[in-house]
Amino acid sequence: MKWMIASDIHGSAKYCRLMLERFAEEKADRLLLLGDILYHGPRNDLPEEYGPKQVISMLNPLKDKILCVRGNCDAEVDQMVLDFPIMADYLVVDFEGKTAYVTHGHHYNPSAPFPGVKNYILMNGHTHIPANKDCGDFIYMNPGSVSIPKENSCHSYMIFEKGNFLWKDVETGKEYK
Repeated sequence: MKWMIASDIHGSAKYCRLMLERFAEEKADRLLLLGDILYHGPRNDLPEEYGPKQVISMLNPLKDKILCVRGNCDAEVDQMVLDFPIMADYLVVDFEGKTAYVTHGHHYNPSAPFPGVKNYILMNGHTHIPANKDCGDFIYMNPGSVSIPKENSCHSYMIFEKGNFLWKDVETGKEYK
């Protein structure tokens, strides 16, 4: 199974559209969203082409392909307009025998990992900074942000296929990590 993993759309119609173009080009089976779907939050500037209603209309037709966790900018009212579940604090996903604890990152993150769990992947967004780091008891992975990248990173997502994780630029589709 091929997965696209993305985070922090923050209501950008432009970058949601680009992400979904890449999803189609990649021929991914599932789209795993790591939260912060519709709103930009008080710490971020408005992303390019801010349009939460457009993002809703783009994502809802893919409801059967989307898995999602709740971000710190996601609220119960968002669940009322999205046709796929978004309120889980975390999910446990099997990537071909590699167990991943998937969360947004504002509760569980490299500084506050899942207690009592070892030898897993901790996957989150939230920081808007791509990462792939061995932290001893776990591997930390972050796809970066689709719409508001930070620390000079590109607008990005991840692909998981055939046992490998790849980081890609959402604007070009090219691998960079």
